Amino acid sequence: MGTFWRQILVRTYFQINDDRLLALAAGVVFYGLLALFPAITALVSSYALFADATTIGSHLNLIAPMMPASAFSIVAEQVTRIVTRTTGDLSFTFLLGLALAIWSANAGLKAIIDALNIVYGVKEQRSFIRLNLVSLAFTVGALAAMLTAFAAIVIVPVILSYLPFYGYDVTLLPLLRWPALFVIVMLGLAVLYRFGPDRRPARWQIISPGVVFATVAWLAGSALLSWYLASFADYDATYGSLGAGIGLMMWLWMSAIVVLVGAELNSEIDNARRAVPRTDEDGIGTPS
Repeated sequence: MGTFWRQILVRTYFQINDDRLLALAAGVVFYGLLALFPAITALVSSYALFADATTIGSHLNLIAPMMPASAFSIVAEQVTRIVTRTTGDLSFTFLLGLALAIWSANAGLKAIIDALNIVYGVKEQRSFIRLNLVSLAFTVGALAAMLTAFAAIVIVPVILSYLPFYGYDVTLLPLLRWPALFVIVMLGLAVLYRFGPDRRPARWQIISPGVVFATVAWLAGSALLSWYLASFADYDATYGSLGAGIGLMMWLWMSAIVVLVGAELNSEIDNARRAVPRTDEDGIGTPS
């Protein structure tokens, strides 16, 4: 590893401490937890506009491997509760409830944007309207991505039935799920890092070290946390009925940490590349 990257990693480590990133991520989790259930309501309500809401439960298996079992059970129970009172009729009350759910879920995205501003060392100067439009765009975009993924579960097998290798779909689809998830998470993080913080000018990078790190760390961290909670941590014995909620908070905290660490890494790389080039002895110039 060259001197440039060693210094980037060292600076990232110290900046994580300076920004108190673990506490910052905990703040994101607080607002994220408040926004989670309105987001689920918005997702189920949006799904009901295009399909039978009762079928969304089976599609949730798409995200089950990404979460600890106890955390997923909370999400699944909330979905079931919402489905029982969702009609999908385009009434004024339904649309108003959907709009309120999206607005409430929007608070979680604003917390992430605020944290990214701290990570990138910038001050939020966008107007109230513009900031909310940006966060709403992220919220609606995330809902649209989930709905598209659910639609793909139904559409892809139909498309495969017309292809020569039909019959192998049972083997292919589970294998394709993880590469597809990797690409989706990378694209989402690239957009978040580019348009979330109020930094101008900012380069558009679909693939960056921070995005790759955060994607790999999130997928690996989710798997490791799920294994740890299932094998060692008995939160139910310690926290009683709150055990599942604690597991969900741990997963959200881990997710927030890796997203912010990825942003810290990109921020330090950008700062180094914008700096005035030094001599080779200083070890900071072009990557070696």
